[in-house]
Amino acid sequence: VFMRARQGAFDVVVAMYHDQGLIPVKLLGLELGVNTTLGLPLIRTSPDHGTAFDIAGTGRASAASLLAAIDAAELAANGYSF
Repeated sequence: VFMRARQGAFDVVVAMYHDQGLIPVKLLGLELGVNTTLGLPLIRTSPDHGTAFDIAGTGRASAASLLAAIDAAELAANGYSF
């Protein structure tokens, strides 16, 4: 399902558990992956990666996933339903 999503067959893939969704996203190199927690009384999104302290200050870090998480939160705030 993740390969088909990468090819554009789906807008979203829902995983029951964090690791079931995050591992394929990382393996496929999807830099715009966003973690969204549903069922909360507030909007919660986060990048699909950790803090990356090991590459901080090296010029190798990318803010793409953070920006995608912010965009997803904005969509949710404006009424888009995931």
